[in-house]
Amino acid sequence: MSTRRDFLKQLTAAAAAMSVPLIINPKLSAKTSKSRSKIIVPKGAGIPITGTFLDEISTDIPHQNWGEKEWDADFKYMKAIGIDTVILIRSGLGKFITYPSKYLLSQGCYMPSMDLLDMFLRLADKYDMHFWFGLYNSGLPYPEGAAVDIENNFHVVDEVWEKYLSKHKCFTGWYLSKEVSRRVKGIIDSYKAIALHCKGISGGLPVFISPYIDGRKQINHMGFDGPITLDQHVKDWDEILNGIKGAVDIIAFQDGHVDFDELPDYMAANKMLADRYGMECWTNAESFDRDMPINFLPIKFDKLRYKLEAAQKAGVSKAITFEFSHFMSPQSAYLQAGHLYDRYKEYFRI
Repeated sequence: MSTRRDFLKQLTAAAAAMSVPLIINPKLSAKTSKSRSKIIVPKGAGIPITGTFLDEISTDIPHQNWGEKEWDADFKYMKAIGIDTVILIRSGLGKFITYPSKYLLSQGCYMPSMDLLDMFLRLADKYDMHFWFGLYNSGLPYPEGAAVDIENNFHVVDEVWEKYLSKHKCFTGWYLSKEVSRRVKGIIDSYKAIALHCKGISGGLPVFISPYIDGRKQINHMGFDGPITLDQHVKDWDEILNGIKGAVDIIAFQDGHVDFDELPDYMAANKMLADRYGMECWTNAESFDRDMPINFLPIKFDKLRYKLEAAQKAGVSKAITFEFSHFMSPQSAYLQAGHLYDRYKEYFRI
């Protein structure tokens, strides 16, 4: 007895014989429109993202397990939307490291299968980008971890400067990878000691930090009760920046830990504090969504747009993101990331 499957097979064979396309469902085979989305808000009103972290020693997002082919393609995607700065978020965390460090291996770290530091430096050179080196993070809580991080990073800085960084034109400066939200004991001494060592070995190249705000959406791992008030935030960071002035040059607060209607006030306060201590003020525009029940997915475009517009109004000088490869790249493991890339391009007329 003839079945629907037999009928479709016969129809397909007949269409092939006549060299004409077979259309079972015209609605599904309609040509995709090349027209762009109709954005109804002013385009390009926010500060564009010109930097991204490179996160390959992750703490809370999955690894994409890329090789150099995939990373090379990603640098092309970055370059296409105006990204000129890449920041290795950390050279190691706990026992996992990005390069075969003799020192860290001697301390019990695991041997990496790829030298990611070498690869990122070569790709940054190739695509004419600025590369910032992220320091090693022991993962130990402060204040206990402060002395450990200082000792480890003195060795790491000496090692990478001699073997890698001094040999590459792309190397621009240093990133202190320890993230804090408040004035925890030991953080000022740690930041200052490591930053001055970085500057001393590299002829004064700049150092930056990217703290977070202990707001309603905070990741609270420093033992404080949250959320913080704006006044307390200003008080804490006034003390920290006063203690590290002359050692740290740039501060880029993460923008995802407070409600959107609070963000303009916090950004204005951050810019005021940076100006007070002679530091450059960037924003770390998180491109993942903190409002979803699943941690973490690419952010809704309007949320990213709002944050970039708030940063523009606050007068920050540069926007970086955490982070392009997972949450904005067309080749990300997350399908939504490529759509965010397209909406971003439309908004900035790229």
